[in-house]
Amino acid sequence: MTTLWDTTGTAVVKALAAERRTGGGVTSGLALTLVVVLDEKDTADVEAAVSIAAARHPMRVLAVIRRQLDAPVPRLDAEVEIGGRYGPVESVVLRMYGRLGLHAESVTLPLLAPDAPVVTWWYSETPQVIAQDPLGVFADRRITNVIRDPDPAASLRQRAVDYAPGDTDLTWTVITPWRAALASAFDTVHTPAVSVVVKGNPVDPSAQLLAGWLSSRLGLYVPVEAAEGKYISSVDLHFGDEYTVTLRNDNYKLIMSRPGQMDSIAPFPNRSTGDVLAEELRRLDADQPYAQALGAVTGHSDLSSRPAVRTHIWNDPALAAQEA
Repeated sequence: MTTLWDTTGTAVVKALAAERRTGGGVTSGLALTLVVVLDEKDTADVEAAVSIAAARHPMRVLAVIRRQLDAPVPRLDAEVEIGGRYGPVESVVLRMYGRLGLHAESVTLPLLAPDAPVVTWWYSETPQVIAQDPLGVFADRRITNVIRDPDPAASLRQRAVDYAPGDTDLTWTVITPWRAALASAFDTVHTPAVSVVVKGNPVDPSAQLLAGWLSSRLGLYVPVEAAEGKYISSVDLHFGDEYTVTLRNDNYKLIMSRPGQMDSIAPFPNRSTGDVLAEELRRLDADQPYAQALGAVTGHSDLSSRPAVRTHIWNDPALAAQEA
């Protein structure tokens, strides 16, 4: 690992090239560049998650840590490594002090892997307006995680207001097993669903998105009814011939109950952030089912038709503080 103190972007680029020569990095083998925006306190969690995702997707990781934006003198510290804590990847950790953090793209742009898609992931709190963060403007895909925000339900609504094709959220990716199981429940029925109810925490973004996905697929209003547990506990499907299918999460097992049949039981493990991130990185195009689910649950019907390209909106926290 090469550590650079009070350095420049040019020096970081040279250090990465030197590490690649000695470590055997191969640019042509990189599937993407993952830009991670995080706080210092989250470093260990991000390292664990990225190392799992990197085992499935060869990538270059640029970890951006903005520190002390009010520091009087801008400074850049960097760690450059091939392999190591972030797994089998080329990784650069960039710690930015002072107003350099407002211009993080000036350091990250020269470090992007050539001819590879760019994915920006905000592990820490999501920006209210992604276009105010240049790291989101130049990305092909943008991954948020509203469950980490102070008010996840409000943040999910804001994601719809601020949506552009290419956006997604890990609370959507978390419910992939639920969506797969629900799709399989329709294999043995011959009449359309007449009502569906999701039971769980009504303010949980995953429960809301699952209800939104079902609403968009079935053309029904699907509510989230309160039930025990922090997340999704069960889903009831009612069909036109009074046939009812219930899926419930019971201690990491998914149990599907149908009239006249034995319960079907399948493993339903609690997936790590790294597993969920790895799944999300499998697709680098716009996620239309997510847009439809988000639109259904927030009342926005135009999400997929919005422009995919964002224009940077300058946002200076110092000016905002003065106006306040």
